Amino acid sequence: MSTTLYENIPAAQLGIKRIEAWEAIDSRTNPTLGCRVTLEDGSLGRAFVPSHPSMASLTMIDLRDELGHEMRKCGNPGISWAVERIREFNANVRGVGAYDIEQQLGGPSNVSLAVSMAMAQAVAVAANKPLWQILDTSNSASLPCPMVTIFEGVNDLSAAKAVDDFLVVPLKAASFAEAVEIIWEVRRVAAELVEGRYGRFPQDFTSADGNLIALSGDSEEALELLSEAIEMVDAEIGIAIHMSSDRKRRVDEVLPALDAWCAKYPIVAVEDPLDANDWEGWAELSHGLGKLQLIGNEIFATNADRVKRAADSGIANSVLVKPKRIGTLSGAYETLWYSKSVGYRTIVSAQSADSEDSTIADLAVGWNAGQIKIGSIMRSERVAKYNRLLEIEDTYDLPYAGWRP
Repeated sequence: MSTTLYENIPAAQLGIKRIEAWEAIDSRTNPTLGCRVTLEDGSLGRAFVPSHPSMASLTMIDLRDELGHEMRKCGNPGISWAVERIREFNANVRGVGAYDIEQQLGGPSNVSLAVSMAMAQAVAVAANKPLWQILDTSNSASLPCPMVTIFEGVNDLSAAKAVDDFLVVPLKAASFAEAVEIIWEVRRVAAELVEGRYGRFPQDFTSADGNLIALSGDSEEALELLSEAIEMVDAEIGIAIHMSSDRKRRVDEVLPALDAWCAKYPIVAVEDPLDANDWEGWAELSHGLGKLQLIGNEIFATNADRVKRAADSGIANSVLVKPKRIGTLSGAYETLWYSKSVGYRTIVSAQSADSEDSTIADLAVGWNAGQIKIGSIMRSERVAKYNRLLEIEDTYDLPYAGWRP
């Protein structure tokens, strides 16, 4: 597996002819950044970055207009400054190769990732190959196993039980298409269970991202409903929980709660059970929950240096890779590559407040990530990515990675 994003790709040496940017909107009508890169041979790539800003201190931040300046689109701060930053960047990089440009991108996150993604698409067009294929430098591409949100998290009064998302993982699907079919069936049954319990139509308890909502505000209810739906679907399915990263928790709170849940529900994975800087707590929890897929998002921050520190301390066993957090595809790839080299499982992840851009699907395939996390199958900005994966599976003879316990 190569450590360089564009290794041995002649098209990546083509010079940049033009980089353009404009203000677009995301799935929540928030301002986001659209970008178009044209290479010297006329090849063109286009991308839209997710607008969801992470509040985590370890995350590269977006460039947005100050409050009161260019306020638009549902009262959110615009991104005219980000557009202008890309236009300034364009004036200084004409004729420079795509590979060299990637090394120069240093944020802000929405600016650098917009250029990075659009440039990757342009290089793929110039190479006359799908994006996943130019990223597959080790001939190991595969369709990823999906982790899909069914219930949106609830603000449980107990910090140890506060969960952002309840997801399902098809454990024995033979293909990506079969995995999607299984997930669709679980979601359908879960919606019927909630409707039967509360006597309300599914749209009454569906979030902006297409997830069901446990109306009681109780994590236990979401787990009960999801487990019941799984029992009614004739397939082997596990539950993954993404715990609320904004809650301060202690190991002696979290471990008993998770042990009790695992004994009662088919939980196979847990994400972010502790604070990002609680290294000692993570090490203790990793020892106690070794049977689960223990996923680090905030603690790793898609940063290879933090993965190295965690690996040296025996922390977690899986890394969530979010390009938006590190700001470039090269940075995300470096983290994924290093994570795999030291034995971590990897999950390429999208963000909330996304667009129809499906680049993330090609990344997961070409990088042989093994897993992907892109949210519900009920909103077009999410479905675009599932459809891209279904297209790749139908068009090319690639293996399905499946669940790797």
